[in-house]
Amino acid sequence: MPRGFYADDNGRVRPVAGGGGRSGSVLLAGLVALCAVGYGGAVGLSTGGSGGGGAGVNVETRKEEGGELARRGDADGAWRRMGLRGFKQTAKQQTECVAASFGGVREFLRRTGCTSMDRVLFVVGDDVGNSAVIAVSWVGFSSRSDAREFQDLMDASGTGDVKPLGGDLVGLADIPFSGANYGSDRDRTTVTVAEAEVAGGYVTPEVLDALAEVAAQLPR
Repeated sequence: MPRGFYADDNGRVRPVAGGGGRSGSVLLAGLVALCAVGYGGAVGLSTGGSGGGGAGVNVETRKEEGGELARRGDADGAWRRMGLRGFKQTAKQQTECVAASFGGVREFLRRTGCTSMDRVLFVVGDDVGNSAVIAVSWVGFSSRSDAREFQDLMDASGTGDVKPLGGDLVGLADIPFSGANYGSDRDRTTVTVAEAEVAGGYVTPEVLDALAEVAAQLPR
């Protein structure tokens, strides 16, 4: 197990508290890069679109513009702005909050309760075999203070998580979500959390993190 990570009760690799947070771990990025040798070009978000040559200088700009489209509910437009396209997605699935969570997050939901939880999976990618899977969850609460406390807990490292839907729903093997590529957003009493991982080929850690942050801005 790399330093700065631990395996939770569900066997998922998580960053430890104080170990660099959920996003952009240099160590995890290095491991992903090593695993990607032989898979062709990286999704780059260069000016010309996807494929080849690293993360490029426009990732932040595309993330901001993709986030604007996501806030309007235009998921496909957001992926296109990121230089990718949507391949598959599940329908939103409602679930019981405690059963779909673990760790400190589960204990918080057991104490506080939630009014709703909806989850969805997206698969996005390019035309040369590089793809990512994005798990998004919308969690509703009875008060803004509960929503704020939940987001703070989710944003912290090593506090548990909401379980994503299974990859089999989009034709993928079960993909463990590390929590390293993460985004969250709060709108009144609803908290949206999103995580992204490589589904095939190689996607740069910078792009994965941007995809999660964009997806977290999708309205329920």
